[in-house]
Amino acid sequence: MTTPFAPRHWSSRFAFLMAAIGSAVGLGNIWRFPYLAGENGGGAFIVIYAITTMAIALPILISEIMLGRMGRQSPINAMRALIAEHRAARIWMLIGWGGTLGAFVVLSYYSVIGGWALKYVELALTGAFAGETNVAAAEHFSAFVSDRHSVWIWQTLFLGITVGIVAAGVTSGIERAVVMLMPLLFVLLAGMAVYATTMPGFGDAMWFMFAFKLEEVKPDTILAAIGQGFFSVSVALGAMMTYGAYLDKDVSIGRSAVVIAVADTVVALLAGIAIFPLVFTYGLEPSSGPGLTFITLPIAFGTIGGGIVIGAIFFLLLSVAAITSAISLLEPVVAWVEEGVRLPRAALAVIVGALAWVAGIGTVLSFNLWAEYYPLAPLGFMEKKTVFDVLDFTTSNIVMPAVGFLMSLFAGWVLTRETVEEALGARGRRWLPLWRFSLRYVAPLGVVSIFVANVLM
Repeated sequence: MTTPFAPRHWSSRFAFLMAAIGSAVGLGNIWRFPYLAGENGGGAFIVIYAITTMAIALPILISEIMLGRMGRQSPINAMRALIAEHRAARIWMLIGWGGTLGAFVVLSYYSVIGGWALKYVELALTGAFAGETNVAAAEHFSAFVSDRHSVWIWQTLFLGITVGIVAAGVTSGIERAVVMLMPLLFVLLAGMAVYATTMPGFGDAMWFMFAFKLEEVKPDTILAAIGQGFFSVSVALGAMMTYGAYLDKDVSIGRSAVVIAVADTVVALLAGIAIFPLVFTYGLEPSSGPGLTFITLPIAFGTIGGGIVIGAIFFLLLSVAAITSAISLLEPVVAWVEEGVRLPRAALAVIVGALAWVAGIGTVLSFNLWAEYYPLAPLGFMEKKTVFDVLDFTTSNIVMPAVGFLMSLFAGWVLTRETVEEALGARGRRWLPLWRFSLRYVAPLGVVSIFVANVLM
């Protein structure tokens, strides 16, 4: 619409869906959603999550893919073109710049954690978890992250895989990778879920996750559901806008976005079914985050029969989820640089990847040499946050909500009804007025609630 069709494009709707689902499915699905569900009302939380995701995250996801397909370029240049075409204020460039910068920053620390996952594949295969106790598992994890040279090696390997895929291009690199990796992820996860049904703790785990516990539903539950839905579908980091730029005009964005959101939720639920029976069988702590993944679960893998195989499959699964997300974080930056610099794409991918590696040094050191260095403490805020904590908090709680908020306003108020009808191929569709209403009123309020809950409260 605004520019000639970019030479980068998906060969099929299936390839786009695999890439977009790969972007959405990340570490948070596997270690955060199941715990949030269990701690916030089980089945009641899942229902609230589904409703708020449909009302807030899904409309923004549709708008981000739509803006990408309209602009046909990287987020920065797509927004520049859309602003010029619709004579909008330049303030809206914050959507492109914020998403692209946010993607780069997240990649810098995400690659470090992705490296942890790769390291733990090796540990699982070598039987390092055998006879693990809670104290020993915590000490092993602490010893690993404290060894910055070892962490750098695994971070470099993770980024090398990511850069190699992106360097090969959209169809030859990203598409081939996600079409192979995402079905593998689903197969591995489904296999682990089936295995989990044989565990003695399966019933307790399912009660923890799915029992309809209305008495545990509080105002914070709704905010947690909104936040999880918003962050989980990978909006506001430029990835979906970039992937949308490569999407053919005859592909339905609305239907595709629903598939992405549903698949993302299914993965999160399957992860809970696969993981928590192990936790309950061995009386472990079902906490969310890296503690569950790198300390708690290795204890179970070191105890059960076939733990070497099950542990290796789990950390391979985790690595695949991390790599497909990292690809989507690197691509917006590489696409933008490629549009302005006359160098081969492979060289640009290596340069951007190297810069992300350098930017990740602060995260690596946050777990050893800089563990007690709080960079913003002299300014009187974030007094107990390391470099990693500051980067994670800023991107998750300030940059992403700000970009999502601006995106919903731009697509809902700046673009006319006729424009979005044409862009979505939705003329006369009954869902369009509901989408526009959610985008104009419900989604902005939801995103503001995330900001207020996480930053101001």
